[in-house]
Amino acid sequence: MLRDEINKAFEVLKSGGVILYPTDTIWGLGCDATNPEAVDKVLKIKNRPAEKSLIVLLDVDSKLQGYVTEIPDVAYDLIEYAENPLTIVFPGAKNLAPNVINADGSVGIRIAKHDFCTPLIQRFRKPVVSTSANLSGQPSPKFFDDIDPAIIDAVDYVVDFEQENRTNRKPSTIMKLSPGGQFEFIRR
Repeated sequence: MLRDEINKAFEVLKSGGVILYPTDTIWGLGCDATNPEAVDKVLKIKNRPAEKSLIVLLDVDSKLQGYVTEIPDVAYDLIEYAENPLTIVFPGAKNLAPNVINADGSVGIRIAKHDFCTPLIQRFRKPVVSTSANLSGQPSPKFFDDIDPAIIDAVDYVVDFEQENRTNRKPSTIMKLSPGGQFEFIRR
């Protein structure tokens, strides 16, 4: 069943569609992070201004260099030792859709450690957008049942995995990292 869901989500991502899927944090809207048209679809579904940046997920930290120009060594330690999901905002984003990259050239990337996300990203071989499955300005849904029906109706595929999960999850910690290795917390 999990493999079937990964395959279905993979086909939607490959065709430029948007998925509603469980992540290592909260339920998210996802698409191909290298496809500007797919990213536009996510922004429209959320009714989110294009200036607000999006987080992207990778399956392993060894792929970071494909999407960021400079990775301070401390980034690998932060990823390895983080006890909770950690999104790191890196300067110098590259090889991503322009509408994923922040106005200052940075991008938030999280290495997903999740039964669904990790194998999906491995199969897709590209980063996947991950933004909370809510309308812009509304609270993030804690559980699948909290997701606005308008969001569910607007996506191309709703992943049938962990919909009954009642584990209380929260958004990731977000940390901004400078090329010299200094960091600051944006969201704890």
